[in-house]
Amino acid sequence: MDILAVVLIVIGLFFLTVGAIGMLRLPDVFTRSHAVSLTDSLGAFCLLMGLALYQGVGINMLKILVVLALLFLLNPVIAHATIRAAYRVGVKPKAEEHP
Repeated sequence: MDILAVVLIVIGLFFLTVGAIGMLRLPDVFTRSHAVSLTDSLGAFCLLMGLALYQGVGINMLKILVVLALLFLLNPVIAHATIRAAYRVGVKPKAEEHP
């Protein structure tokens, strides 16, 4: 179980790192929000599942699973609210330049 937990934690950290790099490299709020919301969901799922497995059955596992459930409920709502707020205040997506 410990090996599986460590593997899940490393996979989660990889996806969270990719999301952070995407946040820095992508040009506007729309693409950044899209990239971060996708990688954040998968990365947090793997990381929290690894932590839950490492903790074993008990109250700490239950707390981690509650946080995981809340994350899956709130992450899409936060991404949608961010993009909608940017659209409503008039933020324009950066146009891709074609030669």
